[in-house]
Amino acid sequence: STEILQEMESQWGDFRQTDRTALHWAAGAGHEQAVRLLLEHDATVDDEDTFGMNALLLAAWFGHLRILQILVNAGAKINCANKNGRNLLHCAAQRGHIAVMEFILEDLEEVWLDKTDKRTAFHLAAEHGQSEVVEFLIGSGCAQSVKDKEKNTALHLAAKNGHAAVLRKIIEVQVDLDEKNLEGLTALHLTAEGGHSDCVKLLLEAGCDVNAQTQVNPSSQPTWAYHGGAGDFLQGWGETGLRRSLYLQNASTMHIAVLQNFPGLVKLLIDAECDLDIPDNRQQTSLHIAAEHGRQDIAEMILIAGVNLKLTDKQGKTSLDVAARGNHVNLADMIIKADRFYKWEKDHRLETQHIRSVMWRLATKYLKPNEWKKLAHYWRFTDAHIRAIEQQWTGTKSYREHGHRMLLIWLHGVITAGENPIKELYEGLVGIGRRDLAESIRKKANADSNSPRKCTAM
Repeated sequence: STEILQEMESQWGDFRQTDRTALHWAAGAGHEQAVRLLLEHDATVDDEDTFGMNALLLAAWFGHLRILQILVNAGAKINCANKNGRNLLHCAAQRGHIAVMEFILEDLEEVWLDKTDKRTAFHLAAEHGQSEVVEFLIGSGCAQSVKDKEKNTALHLAAKNGHAAVLRKIIEVQVDLDEKNLEGLTALHLTAEGGHSDCVKLLLEAGCDVNAQTQVNPSSQPTWAYHGGAGDFLQGWGETGLRRSLYLQNASTMHIAVLQNFPGLVKLLIDAECDLDIPDNRQQTSLHIAAEHGRQDIAEMILIAGVNLKLTDKQGKTSLDVAARGNHVNLADMIIKADRFYKWEKDHRLETQHIRSVMWRLATKYLKPNEWKKLAHYWRFTDAHIRAIEQQWTGTKSYREHGHRMLLIWLHGVITAGENPIKELYEGLVGIGRRDLAESIRKKANADSNSPRKCTAM
């Protein structure tokens, strides 16, 4: 009884301050005998407490099916609702009481499956993570794309609150994954803002638009009362509202993930091949935002993925300018290095293609078994690196694939360091006693007019 009282007070306020009768208490606590006794002594069955909860609604809320049946038989008003507009079905759905819901839908009249004032039972079940209820309601034929007054669908609410199991069930009925609510946010925007990576993954796998941009409805934003100052504005609107109002207009999910500092989500979105150069309302890309807030780890992921470093925001600032202005020294250095690497890679694209072809022929035709290991040791690969490369066994000729993998890894390091891959390969082959191959590659490189960097330094 004490636990029931505590739960009632946590949900509906102080028991002594809410105008509850003995019947309210008995119904909410599930005391069948007490309910019968009170009804025999003419207790008023439809009395409401301060929140508009009567005995029938409390029985539905706490899942007491037998109490509900007794009260219905005693003439309780079936189409009742509390001050938040919650009817019997809403209360049972929000709390996950399927047996109560079955009774309400099968045996009671005037209770509609999709009845709504603010939200339907489907909305409430999705919002509160009631997976079994969601499945039950879908099986009962509920409207799955209906919107609440904020234009949220059940998909929005499940995603926002990180209920992956519920989200999966809703996705399976093939609702519109890119529907926008009143604030112009999709389910992906909402779940990314909350950092729910499992839900982000589900939506991406289901095929939602990874590049969808927010379209904040001006009527949903507050008016900045300039005479009141930012303090009054924040007090009335709140930090989340301010962030959306000022930073999330025309933002992509990537903008949101960067702003909220969720590196794991950033990686998911990059893997999903999102457009990293999309500008928001301030013409800032995701890298601009990372630079502005000093998100070094996130900036590194974005730079490795490849972006346009020439893009400027509304103030004409590149991401490098923004990082420098914020005195984020390491991040600024990182952008400079990336810019130099992008230019080098562009200038040497043909040479890179040539050297990759050379490495494939080397590994598959010319290097003998274990010679790739000698090269790896010459280039200071560790024994652990070599064991890891050898882990994939594909038969007696697998040394060819191992050699090719090692050469590709080596090439990445050489390019990143800005060194001449032909020269380094020549020296490596000479170092393991294969001057014949080294000279052959040098002659080929010097004779190839498509190779902009010839091997003349040998």
